[in-house]
Amino acid sequence: MKSSASDSKNKSLSPEAEFSEKLTFRDYLIASEQKSNKPLPIWRLIAPLLIQTGLIMAVPAQALYTDMTGKTVILQTAPVNPNSVQQGNSLALDYNISRTATLRRLPGWETLVSKGRGSGRRLPDGTNIYVILQEQFSSGSGVPRAWRPVRVTGDRPTSLRANQAALKGVYQDGFVNYGLETYYIPENQRQQINNDIRQAQRNRRGQQPPIVVKAKVDPQGNAVPISMWVRDRNYRF
Repeated sequence: MKSSASDSKNKSLSPEAEFSEKLTFRDYLIASEQKSNKPLPIWRLIAPLLIQTGLIMAVPAQALYTDMTGKTVILQTAPVNPNSVQQGNSLALDYNISRTATLRRLPGWETLVSKGRGSGRRLPDGTNIYVILQEQFSSGSGVPRAWRPVRVTGDRPTSLRANQAALKGVYQDGFVNYGLETYYIPENQRQQINNDIRQAQRNRRGQQPPIVVKAKVDPQGNAVPISMWVRDRNYRF
């Protein structure tokens, strides 16, 4: 009778419930240990490494692309103070086209401001700006002449003259940043650069000397620095 009752009970249970009754806590521990000791699939080890490598290589790849496909331009910095331009192991530069006082005199500025949503006559922070630069004739010797800004626009130009390039910047806190404002300076060049800036200042009778920067600008407007001139000395980045 007992056997019949047990058989009747087992028949009434589902396969999952019957398996749960037979599974002991020791069986659970053994199964968990076996699962934890099971090696991970190789793709789960490689995938994170590939993602990290891709993120690390993204910036150098963009710089390499710009260097290979970009157009060479010469940028004029604003007058610099020898006491503030070099900060530790970096060089901080300010360009004439970084200042809205320069840009607002160019064609396209009023249109750019009217499309923005800033207060008054200011652009909202984060606004993209493309500055169209035009090459200036140089004699080919000495320090090259800086390219002249001729107009601004909020949209990337699709057609430019052969002697023009569009440099992309972002408006932030009253200035336009182009990603060309801060450079690492090797230790063996820091003192020489500082001496050149001070000598140029003395030659200009106390006026703060500007620095000319050579950069590459790709078709999307991104730029990478190549070198700079302080007085007649060229320093490569």
